[in-house]
Amino acid sequence: MMKLTDYKVLTFDCYGTLIDWEAGINAALQPLLAKATRPLSKDAVLETFARHESSQEAETPDMIYSDVLAAVHRRLADEWGIAASDADHRRFGNSVPDWPAFPDSAEALTYLKQHYKLVILSNVDRASFAGSNARLGVTFDAIYTAQDIGSYKPDLSNFHYMLDRLAKLGIAKSDILHTAQSLFHDHAPAKAVGLTSAWIDRRHATGGFGATMAPPASTGYDVRFNSMADFAAAHRAERAAG
Repeated sequence: MMKLTDYKVLTFDCYGTLIDWEAGINAALQPLLAKATRPLSKDAVLETFARHESSQEAETPDMIYSDVLAAVHRRLADEWGIAASDADHRRFGNSVPDWPAFPDSAEALTYLKQHYKLVILSNVDRASFAGSNARLGVTFDAIYTAQDIGSYKPDLSNFHYMLDRLAKLGIAKSDILHTAQSLFHDHAPAKAVGLTSAWIDRRHATGGFGATMAPPASTGYDVRFNSMADFAAAHRAERAAG
């Protein structure tokens, strides 16, 4: 049976795991949605976002994320038949630093930092992540973004890039627990490269996949928690039990 205390490094997806990107996306889309001619449910909006975001990232893997978001906003406006300006698209593209952290993220990270090296593997650009990092309250030991790598998860290149760089720091794959919400972006490719993974099931109360595409049917993970607070509590309990 795996133990959280067996690992030395936590590699994190950020958006959906530490930052509440669905709340952020929904808030940033309100000016566009206010002009819609028919009401759109939150889940319908997020699912449409997921489809366009995934397509845009696959089509333009070297485009930085703020530009990807601007392009996605344009595609959403076109699909919904809503007039929007370049400034509207750009405003959405620049919204990432405004997306809120989950209420438990900063406290959990502060605790976990005492016991692990913390690493980010994220589908964003460096400037966008800097805004989010300020909300999370910790200094990460390494940060790898899609801008650094030139592709977007679930491309396995992102995981190979991270593993290669961590290996140069003396960190073995067996030392790493990949910790993420998205089965599509993270757990499927993590399994493909042989990483152990912890699912932070932020949508446990609502179900569905929200702002991410549905994962392959074979996707697995090694341990599951509803939140980062639950993850930290489980680690505390393991340490207390010896």
